[in-house]
Amino acid sequence: MRVHEPLRQDDQTIPRPGGDDPAAMRRQYRAAGLAEADLAADPYQQFARWFAEAVRAAARGLLVEPNAMVVSTVGPDGAPSSRTVLLKGYDEGSFVFYSNHTSRKGRELAANPRVSLLFPWHPIARQVIVSGTAVRTTAQETEAYFHSRPHGSQIGAHASRQSSVAASRSALEDRYAELAARWPEGTVVPVPADWGGYRVRARAVEFWQGRENRLHDRLRYVSGADGGWSVERLEP
Repeated sequence: MRVHEPLRQDDQTIPRPGGDDPAAMRRQYRAAGLAEADLAADPYQQFARWFAEAVRAAARGLLVEPNAMVVSTVGPDGAPSSRTVLLKGYDEGSFVFYSNHTSRKGRELAANPRVSLLFPWHPIARQVIVSGTAVRTTAQETEAYFHSRPHGSQIGAHASRQSSVAASRSALEDRYAELAARWPEGTVVPVPADWGGYRVRARAVEFWQGRENRLHDRLRYVSGADGGWSVERLEP
């Protein structure tokens, strides 16, 4: 039998109920669920409803960064890769994020634009899964968003050769310092040539609601040939 010491962080003790054995971890989800009659006419309207509720939950301290999502792509060898990225916009047709086009996800999306997005809102027992195709945002959209970012983030986009092997942390910091001196606060930082946005157009969007006894609700919108949406219930 293993005995687990409590974690300590900033001199505060954090209890470990049940220890750190993942097989022993349990959480009973709520009884309230998601019915077909509750859904909006299309997945973008439904996402707007849930995202607003996630933002309110974040304001109450129940979750962190409701716009954080896991972006999954597939490489030329068929191997999947995933990473957390921040959603920067959505509308009645797509979900938008920004990245370096020469990063691993950028290279993989150039070869295969099919992508999956996952919003893991665990504290409120919800998740949203988007399956679709990514296209690049326009140069105008990219420039407008880039210049809305904090100055340090703009410099960072130039300094980071995202996904490439770093010589050292100090080399990265030296490159950042050099660029910050070239474009000090208050100057216009140009958009990097290899940086921009992706607009994910959904083919299917699943809304998952945790329920008691693991009988979760999973309702999925599926795009039809006529541009409309049908809804199907998936077994949990």
